[in-house]
Amino acid sequence: MPEVSGSFTGTAVSQTTVSLSDRPGHQLHIAETRGTQRSNDENWNNAALTYWGVLDSVEGSGTHRGYYSNVHANGNLENGTFEGKVTTKGGETTLEGTWQATSGTGKFAGVKAQGAYKGRMTSPTEIEMNWDGRYELAAARAA
Repeated sequence: MPEVSGSFTGTAVSQTTVSLSDRPGHQLHIAETRGTQRSNDENWNNAALTYWGVLDSVEGSGTHRGYYSNVHANGNLENGTFEGKVTTKGGETTLEGTWQATSGTGKFAGVKAQGAYKGRMTSPTEIEMNWDGRYELAAARAA
């Protein structure tokens, strides 16, 4: 399986936060974030990424999970899930977790891909992320 890595800078285009009354500082955040992937692998470079995530946090730290969709340069889709942890310390919020492709179209139909990511919030609506992983396209498995 080829290895792949890249980066992503995104902006939250929609956000909702709900404060829960079960304990102080407990919140649920729901966001849609969009941006463009950068990678030295042509299969992922310039893919338009949208992800929808839910963060369950107490005082800014907790878990997050969600779904993503990459629209690749050739117009094909690759969709998947992610989950991980969010940590806020000293005013900086970092994210770390794993991702996995679940479906795709065209060239990415039957894709098998998974990896890890690490990132940080640069503002309440901006995120920087680095990611890596391994993937195999169905055409490569068939050959």
